[in-house]
Amino acid sequence: MSGPTDRDRLALGRLLLIAVPFAWLTLFFLLPFLIVLKLSLSEPALAQPPYLPIVEWVEEAGELYLAIRLRVQNYLTLVEDGLYLAAFASSLRIAATATLLALLVGFPIALGMARCSPRVRPFLLLAVMLPFWTSFLIRVYAWMGILKDDGLLNALLLGLGLTDRPLVILNTEAAVLIGIVYSYLPFMILPIFANLEKHDPSLLEAAVDLGCRPFVAFWRITVPLARPGILAGCFLVFIPAVGEFVVPDLLGGADTLMIGRTLWLEFFANRDWPLASAVAIAMLLVLVVPIVLFQRQQALARLR
Repeated sequence: MSGPTDRDRLALGRLLLIAVPFAWLTLFFLLPFLIVLKLSLSEPALAQPPYLPIVEWVEEAGELYLAIRLRVQNYLTLVEDGLYLAAFASSLRIAATATLLALLVGFPIALGMARCSPRVRPFLLLAVMLPFWTSFLIRVYAWMGILKDDGLLNALLLGLGLTDRPLVILNTEAAVLIGIVYSYLPFMILPIFANLEKHDPSLLEAAVDLGCRPFVAFWRITVPLARPGILAGCFLVFIPAVGEFVVPDLLGGADTLMIGRTLWLEFFANRDWPLASAVAIAMLLVLVVPIVLFQRQQALARLR
């Protein structure tokens, strides 16, 4: 009996290569998602854990039944209660604004890094990634010291005579935008830089030689070629910004309404795990479904 052929070994290797990411996604995404989905369909209870099982054996009239109770009221509450709709809308608006600001700040930085000397480029990359060496929580706390009424920013403005009274920035939406843009700016810079670094500078030189103005050449050549990096950076900033909790809780105060903070309050303060799980599932659908549809549209556009 002959042993496995080279074709069989190649097929087995391909299967193992595909199985590893699928096993990773199953373990760290699908299973937690199913657990949260189960919690979202359960009923809250004054117990530990604070929810009732959705599947249990029930004995009635001497007979044993398998009872399955799926509670959809948690999802109906998200639609009926204006608090959650307002939190979703506010989160999407703040995340979109922060993504736009990060793009306006990050694109010139990435462009400058891509066009600078190759000797200087590693140091600029290190400067962009250096904040990741510090705890995210500590960096947000540092912004509290900068933005408060008697903080460094107001001290600088008062010292320069640009204002005669301290500006109220902390515990406002502006502080939340500053914190999100600062925290996620490297996620915008790095994908755009990786794309711009591959551009052929002779394309711009040819456009200028043909009579095209530098800004027009930049807008018609550089920006369209950088579109994949721009989209990747926008997704990397927008998705975590929608569910952000630390920044709005520390910099935004009680008046800032975002879905991440609402979810935390439902889970820990109100101990309503089923409703909090329904909020998490709804937030996931709000983010994933448009991205999947967008990627499908992009794939169809490439085929055309």
